[in-house]
Amino acid sequence: MENYTKEAILQMAEEEDVEFIRLQFTDMFGCLKNIAIPYSKLEKAMDNKCVIDVSSIEGFVRDEEYDMYLYPDLSTFSILPWRPQQGKVARFVCDIYNEDGTPYIESPRYILKKALEKAKAKGYTLMVNPECEFFLFHTDDNGMPTTTTHEKAGYMDLSPIDLGENARRDMVLTLEEMGYDIESSHHEIAPGQHEIDFEYSEAMETADKVMTFKTAVRTIAKRHGLHATFMPKPRAGVNGSGMHVNMMLMKDGKNVFTDKNDELGLSKEAYQFMAGIFAHIKGMTAICNPLVNSYKRLAPGFEAPSDITWSSRQRTALIRVPQNVEDGTRLELRSPDASSNPYLVLALCLEAGLDGIEKQMELSPELKRSIRKLNKKEKEEMGIDSLPENLNDALNEFHADELVKEVLGKDFTKYYLKAKKEEWLEYMEQVSEWELEQYLYRV
Repeated sequence: MENYTKEAILQMAEEEDVEFIRLQFTDMFGCLKNIAIPYSKLEKAMDNKCVIDVSSIEGFVRDEEYDMYLYPDLSTFSILPWRPQQGKVARFVCDIYNEDGTPYIESPRYILKKALEKAKAKGYTLMVNPECEFFLFHTDDNGMPTTTTHEKAGYMDLSPIDLGENARRDMVLTLEEMGYDIESSHHEIAPGQHEIDFEYSEAMETADKVMTFKTAVRTIAKRHGLHATFMPKPRAGVNGSGMHVNMMLMKDGKNVFTDKNDELGLSKEAYQFMAGIFAHIKGMTAICNPLVNSYKRLAPGFEAPSDITWSSRQRTALIRVPQNVEDGTRLELRSPDASSNPYLVLALCLEAGLDGIEKQMELSPELKRSIRKLNKKEKEEMGIDSLPENLNDALNEFHADELVKEVLGKDFTKYYLKAKKEEWLEYMEQVSEWELEQYLYRV
């Protein structure tokens, strides 16, 4: 993250022949929005004088026209490599402010900023490395996306079996041109499925990067005649796409999670942080897995977690503790998917984990064997609880968790619940092809 001054940005924009600047922000549901301004209005934008009407934007708690102001974060200034190289396009990620100069408290970026400031006051910084998975599918004759892929590649296969390799390479090169530190990229388990991983960075920078990442991936895919989707489970019978969140908690330049005297290299704070996430994970799930479709991915049998367990050995655990990590112990939360709003996911992870540390919560025993073949009753006898099975159950848990509601705020919680309940009811009104095939003839 660069500490740009206004003068440096003006000079850079002039030297690079920037003609348009996109002022970007994220709505409640994790959708990236923007307005574009010409270069002549750049100085005005950096003086926080650009106005937007949010009355028609999902997730803004307003019943009538209401002007708000975009405050560009100067450190996020970046030229978009996929736009024209003559008359270039740049962008800022923006915070949203009210007319009276106060932050708009329902803004997802503000919610994360508030959580980070609270942690900073206690000496903590959250470092995050997301693992973003997505599918590349063909488009039809009208350019509309399908769920068709002609490849049959599997985990870490390479060309010519991996037919998306060239597109994925261009995505990595584009992201590196924007200043991303890419740790790795590879083909995932399902045909047409891919993953690109970032290096660790501070939580706010990571959330900003995830939003830009999704735009870049879809844009580069389109150039290759493909459609990139972060839908958690676009095809039945194969693994879905997740966004595993790898976390390290830092204090005074040291990884708080690390204790070399522990058998697993975990500190007391690491165990408590996990316990905090487990205490609130049911309430967090409606944010980490916000779609009806998200729960198709979390169904047992396809490696995504469905039970509230942790392990250094079992890859299907909700939290995995990787071993022999050079830069110290990290915790990998495996339930979130990339349809989620990264600002909200990271805010809740941090607040829930710190709640565990502050209250010195006790963590359940490590899962040391596979439980994939056990039924629900057998798991309950072992003391193993499960994640919500569908969006409706997740919303009920969300409503019952006081910490989750406190982190997100009263108005945000109210609007989110209302919108997602409507989504669930609309889904329940649908009649699927599976139902017709199962029941139409024989009932």
